[in-house]
Amino acid sequence: MTDDVRNIVLGVIAAGISAALGWLTRTYLWRRKLRRKQAFFGLPGNSECLLVVNRDAGGDGSVHRHDVFALLELSALIKDCEAHAQILSHDIAQQGIGERTEFCVGGPVSNRRMAAHLHSLLPGVRINTEPEPGPDRGAFQIGSERYRVEKGVSEYVLLARLTTSQDARPVFLFCGQQAITNQAATRYLARNHERLARKHGNNTFCLLLKVVNSQAYGPDVVELVADVTRAAQAPVPAPRTSHRAGA
Repeated sequence: MTDDVRNIVLGVIAAGISAALGWLTRTYLWRRKLRRKQAFFGLPGNSECLLVVNRDAGGDGSVHRHDVFALLELSALIKDCEAHAQILSHDIAQQGIGERTEFCVGGPVSNRRMAAHLHSLLPGVRINTEPEPGPDRGAFQIGSERYRVEKGVSEYVLLARLTTSQDARPVFLFCGQQAITNQAATRYLARNHERLARKHGNNTFCLLLKVVNSQAYGPDVVELVADVTRAAQAPVPAPRTSHRAGA
């Protein structure tokens, strides 16, 4: 074998080794990223989860188109985790918390299961569900702060990841003042789940988001108002009652 042939053979072998090492490195990094994503969402490969959908409270019982878009956002995340989803209406979902990962979309008026989750897991959140029009209709009360709806201008949504124990699968809540805010929250999660996982790990959190000028920008312009986990989980203090001396 001449020196030229030997050099060519060695070059081919070196290129093959380099390509193999590059492929192994990329595969390792991709799998590590996938495992972290699966852990955050509680969705190991081939697992099943629930998509609990609300009904349009102002319509004929159909699902609002923005909530359909929210479900599509979530379906893409679930597929990326190599998991499978079962879609259930809020009024027939009768599963306990932590058995399977759950994504629950909609406010307490149009989603009974959301109302149950807020009562059980986020007792510090109060939502005005009065049907009569007024400035506080649909407003969020979290701790001492109140967040009112300005439709199409400034609207709020809660994005929460909740667990009842270390081994339980998480429940994700997307509870907005308008249907478009539910879609905004799912899109925010899809875009920021890696950052949220780095900050919160696999722990419980509850974020208050503001959707800005949805009439012009749709669900795309979202601001993080605050991490309200502590206030949302704190029970609302019982009203004080005065006791007079017996007559």
